[in-house]
Amino acid sequence: MSNEIELHEVFTVTGIPKHTFVKPEEYTRLIMALKTPGRGIVVEGPSGIGKTTAITKAMEEVGIMEGVVRLSARKREDVALIKELPTMQPLGTVLIDDFHKLPDSNKKQIADLMKVLADEGRADSKIIAIGINRAGEALIDFAEDLTNRLETIPFESNPNKRVAEILYQGERALNITLNIRDEIIEAANGSFYIAQMLAYHTCIDAGILKAQPYKVETTISFADVRARVFETLSRRFKNRTQDFAKGSRLRREGRAPYLHLLYWLGTSDDWTLSLDKAQVQHPDFKGSLTQIIEKKYLVDLLRSIEGIGDVIHYEVRNHLLTVEDPQFVFYLRNIAWDRFAEDVGYLGIKFPSRYDFALSFAGSERDVAEAIFHDLTDREMEVFYDKNEQHRILAEDVEDYLRPIYQSDAQFVIVLLSKEYPKRIWAKFESQHFKERFKKGGVIPIWFSDAPPGIFDESTRVGGMTYNAAGDLKTQVASICDTLAKKMAESRIVTPPKP
Repeated sequence: MSNEIELHEVFTVTGIPKHTFVKPEEYTRLIMALKTPGRGIVVEGPSGIGKTTAITKAMEEVGIMEGVVRLSARKREDVALIKELPTMQPLGTVLIDDFHKLPDSNKKQIADLMKVLADEGRADSKIIAIGINRAGEALIDFAEDLTNRLETIPFESNPNKRVAEILYQGERALNITLNIRDEIIEAANGSFYIAQMLAYHTCIDAGILKAQPYKVETTISFADVRARVFETLSRRFKNRTQDFAKGSRLRREGRAPYLHLLYWLGTSDDWTLSLDKAQVQHPDFKGSLTQIIEKKYLVDLLRSIEGIGDVIHYEVRNHLLTVEDPQFVFYLRNIAWDRFAEDVGYLGIKFPSRYDFALSFAGSERDVAEAIFHDLTDREMEVFYDKNEQHRILAEDVEDYLRPIYQSDAQFVIVLLSKEYPKRIWAKFESQHFKERFKKGGVIPIWFSDAPPGIFDESTRVGGMTYNAAGDLKTQVASICDTLAKKMAESRIVTPPKP
């Protein structure tokens, strides 16, 4: 055993591994695609899964490494060169890394060029695009007839046996035994990079910096290694992660949608989060998620935070949020989320009810109700507003659908007590289901100035607010919602949320 082999050459955290390369399951398919003249290739999948290493090794095996032009969508000068590729044939082999970061106009150019090269079967020109999950879809979106001319090779999470092989190879090269091998495999969750990183730090902690002359077994606690790695990564990622979690403005009493995007990524096995699916899977965040998607708040936030684009990519067209850096994935997966939320400034990450507020009003006061709805949702709160729920109510028994919302699914019911309110059938129906909540502090009345006294006697027993029917709508709604936000913040401090 040569003791000249250095640790960084074995468990590699930067560059191509020299001693611990393991062929991923897609390797054979990649070899055949490289041998097919003119056929474009898209290698897609999360970072750290082994894409770049596998492509480099496969090109070496096929014998086309010499003369390969490597370009990156992260480099401005490379993007300018990518734009000129259609005029530069024959191309040889061109590898475009971080393809998903290209502007749409460049993606379309590459899609058209790939189609031409495939149709002509050019043996002297080949394009290989490397990107995150669903990178191939971006090309096909721009050229549907490219489907059968393009080899899309998805690199999914590697099985544990292949992750284990990396560790075995490293142990042989260094003449050591990792006592926490199984824990590293589990924590890697299919990522070759994370396995390499954890093994590297295990050796550092054990004082193993190069191959050992005699067999050595480490005696390291995995909890200690994990904590030390997390602490190291925290120095890199903590500030930008907190900035992202806060959003453009911290709403302590709100639903914290940006924090929850990170939380869902950190507690998932997948490195990509579909915001459209998240709205379905987490209906108690639907309103706040709709806000940040439709109003492009998420796009603006990602542009405003320095360094966040290096670790997270958002595909606007299909609402996909993907973690790009495997170290950031490990960091997210090991955050203590309750404490993190408090450190950021939120009141917590759990909520006592599906909705923060439910609106009850007569149709004649829809302008006031809608203004309150928009103001509260801008504050990242979940509000039940009938107009916003029409698609859910379709084909449902309306009474059965609304009953639990006014009885318990909303933390507070906001009732707009105008002179028309007691005359409307649906207002009477709704009030029947929340009137018992007056005694429990679950109803917030807003009395209209032009309503005759005594039309809703129950409401006079609790504190409420007055709306001047002849006054300015915008100013009054802003004041009302300020008070509602303070009430919500206070209630969440006093009343612990459901687990």
